[in-house]
Amino acid sequence: MYRAIARNKRNTVFIMVGFFVLIAVLGFAVNLIWGDPLGTGDWTITIATIIGVGTYVIIQYFAGSNEALAMSGARQIQKADNPRLYRVVENLAITKGMPMPKVYIVNDPSPNAFATGRKPELASVAATTGLLDIMTDTELEGVMAHEMAHIENFDIRLNTIVFALVVAIGIIVDILMRMMWFGGGRRNNNNGGNPIMLIVGIAALIISPILASLIQAAVSRQREYLADATGAMTTRHPEALASALEKLGANSQPMIRQNSTMAHMWFGNPSKPGMMGRLFATHPPIGDRVDRLLKNATKF
Repeated sequence: MYRAIARNKRNTVFIMVGFFVLIAVLGFAVNLIWGDPLGTGDWTITIATIIGVGTYVIIQYFAGSNEALAMSGARQIQKADNPRLYRVVENLAITKGMPMPKVYIVNDPSPNAFATGRKPELASVAATTGLLDIMTDTELEGVMAHEMAHIENFDIRLNTIVFALVVAIGIIVDILMRMMWFGGGRRNNNNGGNPIMLIVGIAALIISPILASLIQAAVSRQREYLADATGAMTTRHPEALASALEKLGANSQPMIRQNSTMAHMWFGNPSKPGMMGRLFATHPPIGDRVDRLLKNATKF
């Protein structure tokens, strides 16, 4: 388990490098469309893009947690507001010897939960009203132990960085697509003699957000398996977490407030993807997660 946590910290660096390479490709695509770097050696737009995104990610690293809570509509509570949820989180924090995270409730009938923050000392956990309504006490404990596992394993730091970078790439692509749509005259003047570079640049703009989504999904799936195992080890009751997952799978109601950039933070997929959506799903199939828990029940 400790090796997995250390590996997760290293993965944070690798993912940051991968995303920044992707962002550099986006900046290069802009140069291909507007600046023709191969002909003039002008890399101003590429450098400006990297610096701008780097600044944005640093800001998001410190502000991303609050942004995620705001985007979900989460409301902070104290023990008197919802003793059941607060005590579950409090008992888990005591059991794990972890700092007590802030506790939030999201007013949404779809059962779900998430954790966020840069480190355990600054962590927050949130549960939807739908989760509180349908889960038994042991199932709720299993779900919140899963979320506390994300804190313990430093997944919250990784998720914050991935969240910031996916948002950054989305913003860049949106801006560049608008510039291409409304700035066609300048684009044609700069690249009229080099249509191949124009095609390459446009292809990079299209492919980059797809790659970002695939990276986001791959990272999240592995972290979910580890959080399930860590949560089951905490409660010593993997059947309760498996039962909670089965209830989640049986619930067909997507969340009211959805945002694809923070989909990987939730306990379960906040939307109900179709065939193509499964390729980019940020969570492993619920059946696989249940099978892993039950097959290894005697090991927890």
